[in-house]
Amino acid sequence: MHGPGSASWLLVTLCAGSGAYCLLRMRSRVEEQRRTAGGEALMGFGMAVMALPATVVQPPRGVWIGYAAVFAAAGLWTAWPARRAPRHLHHVVGALAMVYMSVAMVAAPGGHAGHGGAGVPLVTGALLLYFAGHVLLSGARLAPVGAVVAGGEGVAGGGGGPGGWADRPELVRVCRLAMSMGMLAMLVLMS
Repeated sequence: MHGPGSASWLLVTLCAGSGAYCLLRMRSRVEEQRRTAGGEALMGFGMAVMALPATVVQPPRGVWIGYAAVFAAAGLWTAWPARRAPRHLHHVVGALAMVYMSVAMVAAPGGHAGHGGAGVPLVTGALLLYFAGHVLLSGARLAPVGAVVAGGEGVAGGGGGPGGWADRPELVRVCRLAMSMGMLAMLVLMS
């Protein structure tokens, strides 16, 4: 997934920042929120490490195999609640995308596995379409419909209640949007 230096560092910052916010969300009073935040923190930090420029770190193949195992386990862990609550399917797809990219790094340490010059591999293309759609949908959900505008700034509801930063739904959406954008960028770098 190693891209140009500045793009890689932007990805690292985006993903690590999202992971850090997810750690804050683990302080929520709502159990489901804490459980989901833990998985998203793992995803954010995992993506940040994967996006590090090759000039900084060039992990051995065994690390990528470990990555694939960790994210396969995370995908299985998330798949169990997804059978009752389809909203968890996004997390399963994200974990599987991490497994796919980890396996690509094992097959070709430059991150371009399965690419024989004939275009984008099928799995990469399907994941690109999925995450592009998720980015567009998430962005549309963030745009307030009929929001009250005071002094040029939108007023968001559900903000600084008793849960504080951990339970702000708009920040959760922004975090998920940021991680989907990061995943999309990593997949583009792969193709």
